[in-house]
Amino acid sequence: MATREFTSVIIIFFLTSTFFSCQFHRSFAQNWIKAGYWYAGSDFPISDINSALFTHLLCGFATVNSTTYDLSFASNFQESFSIFTDTVKLKNPSIVTLLSIWNGQAQTYQSIIGKPANSSVLSSMLLNSSYRKAFIESSIRTARLFGFQGIDLFWLWPNSTDLSSIGVLLDEWRAAIVSEPRNSTMSQLILTMGVRYSPSLQIVSYPIESMNRNLDWAHVVAYDYYIPAVENFTGNHAALYSLSRTIASDSGIREWLSKGFPANKLLLGLPYHGYAWTLVKPGDNSVGAHASGPAVTRDGSMGYRFIKSFIQNYGYGARPVYNSTYVVNYFFVGSIWINYDDVETIMAKISYAKGKGLGGYNVFQVINDDNWALSLAAQGEPSRGKKRGILLKVLLPIAAFIMLSASIIYYYQSRARKQKDRSATQELSLMAAGNLDSNAPRLQVFSFAMVKAATNNFSIANKLGEGGFGPVYKGTLPGGQEIAVKRLSESSTQGLEEFKNEVSLTARLQHVNLVRLLGFCTEDEEKMLVYEFMPKRSLELYLFDPMKRLALNWEMRVRIIEGVTQGLLYLQEYSNYTIIHRDLKASNILLDEEMNPKISDFGMARLFRKDIYEEANTSRIIGTYGYVPPEYVREGIYSMKYDVYSFGVLLLQIISSRSNRHYYGPNEDLNLLEYVSCTFSRTIHRHEKQKVTYPL
Repeated sequence: MATREFTSVIIIFFLTSTFFSCQFHRSFAQNWIKAGYWYAGSDFPISDINSALFTHLLCGFATVNSTTYDLSFASNFQESFSIFTDTVKLKNPSIVTLLSIWNGQAQTYQSIIGKPANSSVLSSMLLNSSYRKAFIESSIRTARLFGFQGIDLFWLWPNSTDLSSIGVLLDEWRAAIVSEPRNSTMSQLILTMGVRYSPSLQIVSYPIESMNRNLDWAHVVAYDYYIPAVENFTGNHAALYSLSRTIASDSGIREWLSKGFPANKLLLGLPYHGYAWTLVKPGDNSVGAHASGPAVTRDGSMGYRFIKSFIQNYGYGARPVYNSTYVVNYFFVGSIWINYDDVETIMAKISYAKGKGLGGYNVFQVINDDNWALSLAAQGEPSRGKKRGILLKVLLPIAAFIMLSASIIYYYQSRARKQKDRSATQELSLMAAGNLDSNAPRLQVFSFAMVKAATNNFSIANKLGEGGFGPVYKGTLPGGQEIAVKRLSESSTQGLEEFKNEVSLTARLQHVNLVRLLGFCTEDEEKMLVYEFMPKRSLELYLFDPMKRLALNWEMRVRIIEGVTQGLLYLQEYSNYTIIHRDLKASNILLDEEMNPKISDFGMARLFRKDIYEEANTSRIIGTYGYVPPEYVREGIYSMKYDVYSFGVLLLQIISSRSNRHYYGPNEDLNLLEYVSCTFSRTIHRHEKQKVTYPL
């Protein structure tokens, strides 16, 4: 089997030989924009974004202070903005990042569902030159501070007065960007804007000339046309075409082009979400069928990943349907009717965008993808035409030479690889059976062939999921024992040190509430960990799934809390060493057949001798935001309190089934911890006001 080095040699020779021949199509490939939003309020780690699938990534969202008109951030978001660019460049050094600004979650949602929204801060800013100046200067200053290469305005529902004034803002914004003092290594900031599917709103239109003059591109928000929180009938929320006067993306795109906005500056918005309706008459699956409101979630909105999981777990054999007339996907079972974009839809929309000569596409939002299926479907490159045949004739002799040379290279590399595998296996075996814990069992060293056979050649059907380390597969050993295999991926932000760390630590951790490591494999330059299989998967799948959470009664939740507590106590108090996990969260709590919890994933953990441990610091901020204590983010200091803080967040989630990626409260502007704190304070205040006394 050829090594990665062998493959790299062929690729290098191939690219060198064909470089000049490929110049005729290079400009198209460079200009085709593949952009996507990542929302800082999500619990989807930045490091998990496959930035190699994009040319541009937009980090959202900054808001605007109503007094100073400077940009502002939620207190728990600022760290995400500060590390975003550096993190996504690890997988794709050429990625371009943009700081995105919007008019607030509450205002945006009110506008989406068609309800009156209060006059936004952005509207006030537009009408005053000093406010505009403060806003523009703050946006440029903040983008540079956090390492962004551009700025995006995600203002989707401006009123007619706003539309007549946006042109002035864009003129002043571009002038400030052009005149910005900067050193020779800094390129001019990109300026982009999200726009509605149609350039006209009532009798007022977007300022086309100013937008063309000042924007690098505008991305059409081609979705959320019909939503169950507003309409009492089913509708296509992101249809490309329509058969009647219903809204569709194609008609809007045509209108933008007819108004004179250049096609190569227009990006097609791709929604990685859909909506679920409750049918009045189950079985009436037509578009426009009478509906009684949202289904599955409170407002009916469902991310693509959630939709795929819902179909798999609650589809009862029903299959999704692709409609090429509208270019949409449907799924219906019982009284539930779901409209969304799947792989076929994305491919058709990409083909449409290229046919229209558009500049690319913009995804909203990347966290909703399922194993990057939609983003991979959008990756098609344009045809190279008749020159391909000539190119092949030139390449054949070169390929023959490469294969001959590679055969010689492979022989020597194969010898070196086998020696390297033996050294790595010996090192890990010594680490796993060292003298840190005399009771630590010796781990089994699995061959690559054994793991490959157990997982059916790492088949998609056996794939359980994917995290920062890489994909996880279910397998069955020859004796019938079920296992879970974590395979380090080449694009993983984790590496050999995390792999060694997990082997050395997990081998010594023997507790009923910790996942047991059975062995590892380092053959053929692979890095794989073999664990006991946990049939009920992770706690996260139950807590935040509107159907599965019903299986968690209070007795079960208490048992899960108790089990996690016992596991954490073992790590901090009862093992021979003090161990700080540093990534305790719902997705790292796995459940066995009886729903007993076990803490997993010790790749980021740290071990200390009890007689010398106090606290430690680090320059590398790791963990999952939302579970990380504030002092760690500010100062990089971690101690046992780190896991206690994370456990507190997890405890709130187990009790409430609420995720810390959403907002709560009357204005939907509070994260989970802020919401609980405010609710508790109001309750105490109410009791004090009523002069309630409690018995001792």
